[in-house]
Amino acid sequence: MKVINRFYYLFFIAITISSFLACNKKNIASNNGPLPAQTLMNVAYGNDPLQKMDVYLPAGRDTLHTKVSILIHGDVWTSGDKTDFDTAIQTLQSSLPNFALCNINYRLAAIQGSNLWPAQLSDINSAFQFLQQQQSRYAINTNQPAVFGASAGAQLALILGYTHTDKFKAVIELSGPTDLAALYYYAPNPLYLSLLSVFLNGTPATSMPAYISISPLYLANTNKLPPTIIFHGTADDAVPISQSDS
Repeated sequence: MKVINRFYYLFFIAITISSFLACNKKNIASNNGPLPAQTLMNVAYGNDPLQKMDVYLPAGRDTLHTKVSILIHGDVWTSGDKTDFDTAIQTLQSSLPNFALCNINYRLAAIQGSNLWPAQLSDINSAFQFLQQQQSRYAINTNQPAVFGASAGAQLALILGYTHTDKFKAVIELSGPTDLAALYYYAPNPLYLSLLSVFLNGTPATSMPAYISISPLYLANTNKLPPTIIFHGTADDAVPISQSDS
């Protein structure tokens, strides 16, 4: 599901997030003067080597005005890395100078049966809780963050935002799967059948609760959802555009 090249990331992340989110007021200097920009690489939010994030803190930040944007990479929940967004970070920092950017890794599922669903969702929730706990230390405001994801990361972004409806300002997603049972039955690639059967411990016929739990479509039944914007190419041969039309 990693069908979006880095230039696509670079353009759409910067444009959609900066236009979709309200502008912040100018940060207030602390008693010791404004804080300098800081980059924290591979910050651990758990014990697994993949439970790490990169945190980009802007200059002049404070716990009132410095909002947070969370980035979640994709690639079928089995591969991919936060470095997929590296080319976008500088553009995002220019477009969103008052935002802290948090680029998250999570445990990847293996076809042998380790780190199966919902390990990825557990990690994303843990990463969010970690950021909330570090609010004072990082001098950021973790109330009403934005969350952005691409492909499988978009599915995780939707689930995160739609299960914490009062905590997120916006969900921005690129080409994410929203109905995994439909993806199984109308898979554009026959490899999806074996992948999903392992990842979700069965087919929709035998493990429908798992397919429902991973499908944002089943959470989109309330008017209290955070504002959501979706981008999906009509020629996407990995995640059918019908997944965004649901």
